[in-house]
Amino acid sequence: MRFKKLITGISIVGLMALGGCSSKKAGKAPDVKHVGVLQVVQHPSLDKAYKGFKKGLKESGFVEGKNLKIDYQNAQNNQDNLKSMSEKLVNEKSDLILGIATPAAQSVANATQKIPTVVTAVTDLKAAKLVDSDAKPGRNITGTTDMVSIKRQIKLLLSIVPKAKTVGIMYNAGESNSKIQADLATAALKKAGVKVLIKTANTTNDVQQVTETLASKVDGIFVPTDNTFDSAASVVGKVVKEKKVPLVASSVDQVRTGGLASIGIDYELLGEQTGKMAAKILSGKAKPANMPVERAHDMKLVVNKSMAKALGIDPKSIKAPK
Repeated sequence: MRFKKLITGISIVGLMALGGCSSKKAGKAPDVKHVGVLQVVQHPSLDKAYKGFKKGLKESGFVEGKNLKIDYQNAQNNQDNLKSMSEKLVNEKSDLILGIATPAAQSVANATQKIPTVVTAVTDLKAAKLVDSDAKPGRNITGTTDMVSIKRQIKLLLSIVPKAKTVGIMYNAGESNSKIQADLATAALKKAGVKVLIKTANTTNDVQQVTETLASKVDGIFVPTDNTFDSAASVVGKVVKEKKVPLVASSVDQVRTGGLASIGIDYELLGEQTGKMAAKILSGKAKPANMPVERAHDMKLVVNKSMAKALGIDPKSIKAPK
């Protein structure tokens, strides 16, 4: 009987030892971080921002399928979708949430004041009531701004059409980031002694009519970074080409699709910056409240050469103003 108990004891000890060896060989399972993503609508600039975000995470050691799981949601510019998708990402207890564009960022902010959140493609985080200040966000949110120098954009437009008497501005008045830029552009144009004509569109269905109406009355057009007009950039491009009206946009992707020129942002690089900020938060190295909002590292002049030729403008004559 004693012998049997001894054998049993040895067997149990042996199995425990084997189990220990097995655990060591298998290694500890990686800590998988869950990141929720809410994008307001699908269009080139925002798609590139999301692509860059994933790249920034990967370069910082967070790889999908290994130690990272991403739940991507696209609201397709629908307010009801924004609300329900934000709540979904919060209820699933994401470790971090990314909001792409101002409406998405605001929706996430309304859904949670606890889960760490980063945002990108937002023009003014303070004006959107997402942070206390760019230097000291003070809450659970930080990120990157796509604000460009509106004064430089207007200087660029007026250098292309120096004799312009009236310049049009188009945007969606429901997007706070667009209105901020439109107001700055209006002030710059008035200071230059140029009359301003403003037209707004609530949906992409309104864009063609608004563009046609405005293009027939102005010498040039400025479009801020605006999700509605970015989504209908090809429609805008077709109209301004037919009307022979130069269009300067804050969005580089809108220019490539349907504008003439911009001194703008590479949204993929901006997204990459945001991804690296998110990685610091996921790693426990930083908290959103103490992470200053970042601006794009690089701004560049982009000229749509085919549009320039269609308008009878030498692409080489377009220079970036200081």
